Amino acid sequence: MRIQLVLAAVAAVVASSGAARAEVVDVQPNGFEVRHALHLAVPPDKAYAALVDIGRWWSPDHTFSGDSANLSIEPKAGGCFCEALKDGGSVAHMRVVFVAPGKMLRLEGALGPLQTLGVTGHLAFALKPQDGGADLVLTYDVGGYAKDGFAGWATPVDHVLGLQMARLKAYAETGKP
Repeated sequence: MRIQLVLAAVAAVVASSGAARAEVVDVQPNGFEVRHALHLAVPPDKAYAALVDIGRWWSPDHTFSGDSANLSIEPKAGGCFCEALKDGGSVAHMRVVFVAPGKMLRLEGALGPLQTLGVTGHLAFALKPQDGGADLVLTYDVGGYAKDGFAGWATPVDHVLGLQMARLKAYAETGKP
């Protein structure tokens, strides 16, 4: 229930802000695409630096450890978006496949509960200079096998990524998520 209230609040903020656009672009039996676009009031290099500092802005509610400080991104091809677990374990959330500092970060893998399915995803963060700041577009394309299809997955994933983008925007602009 708590997560549903958080998701509803995020959706209301995003809908009322006018600065962000979020949508489930497409849902098919074998996958889906979500997209978020927002403007950051910081230049692309600062936005990129905030993006790769993921342990400072990702919601702890969407980690396995319950602590965002356990998250890291190694911003180089083959690098890991990983999470350290308290018992000495770890989680590889995604693998970095493309890095252009200040412009683009692309990762492959399945986030969160999608790891329990026969799927993979492509997560891209594209930054462009705009109006003294940076326009950020996130796309997440997921495909593969899910026993009951993807209709029930697209909207929750879209909401969680919307929450993360709101936190990234706040962190990039204020230093606090």
